[in-house]
Amino acid sequence: MRENINKVSQRGERLDALQDKTDNLAVSAQGFRRGANRVRKQMWWKDVKMRMCLIAGIIILILIIVIPAGFEQPWEKRG
Repeated sequence: MRENINKVSQRGERLDALQDKTDNLAVSAQGFRRGANRVRKQMWWKDVKMRMCLIAGIIILILIIVIPAGFEQPWEKRG
C-alpha cells in the first residue's frame, strides 16, 4: 500500500516536472518564432536594398551609354 502511494507521489512529481518543461519549451518556441520572423524581415529588406542598388546601377549604366550616343559632338560634324 505504501509502495503504491509512493509510486503515485513520484508519478505526480514527474508529471509536474514534465509540465514545467513543456511550459519552458512553449516560451522558448515563441521566442524562437519571434527571432525567426525578425531575421526573415531583415533578410527581405537586405534583398530589396540589393535589388534596388542593382536596378539603379543598370539604369545609370544605360544612361551613361545612351546619353552621349544621342548627342552629336560639335567637332564630329559630318558633311
